Amino acid sequence: MATLQPTTKLEAVNVMLTSIGEAPVNSLISGLEDAELAETILESVNKETQSRGWIFNTDLKLSLSPNTDNQIVLPDNYLRVDTRGTLRSSSKDIVERGRKLYDRIGNSFTFTDAVTVDVVILLDFTDIPEVARRYITIRSARIFQDRVLSSTNIHGFQLQDEQQAYIELQDYHAETADFNIFDNYDTFAPLDRNIYGEHYITNTLTETSS
Repeated sequence: MATLQPTTKLEAVNVMLTSIGEAPVNSLISGLEDAELAETILESVNKETQSRGWIFNTDLKLSLSPNTDNQIVLPDNYLRVDTRGTLRSSSKDIVERGRKLYDRIGNSFTFTDAVTVDVVILLDFTDIPEVARRYITIRSARIFQDRVLSSTNIHGFQLQDEQQAYIELQDYHAETADFNIFDNYDTFAPLDRNIYGEHYITNTLTETSS
């Protein structure tokens, strides 16, 4: 009895090939033009999908330190970078520009201290969960078929599968991320304001009575 394993990149490419009636290949270096196109599309969709940011490819509270030129250069596999603050600072507004961090308020690439960020990282296809591999494979097969055959009937069936796979990926993300209403600052803001107000009143009364 065969042991079930997560989808490999070769298996994903073969799914794409069979979607247009092509025979599967034994290697990613088969030399078959359609196989090379399929792998290119697979890599593109993998990057596109991961760019949205999921629980499995987002690292929290990473400290990025300046280099010897006092600049913070981002690694090639960083897809998105977000500073940790929930509110915009009046002294700094840090964004990505030219694969480096840039302070829009200071109009400068220069940093003297480390910056704490949340990062969306591009992972290899074999390093992501099976539910994500499945969605990427099905979406890639649909795009591949659209470019090679352009069959309206096949497109319709594949699109249904793609939509279902995306729903399953979203369900996985929601279940494993353990979200609650306070993860959204628009929801938390009124409570945050009340907490600050209570803190201010308490301190004021303490200072007045002392």
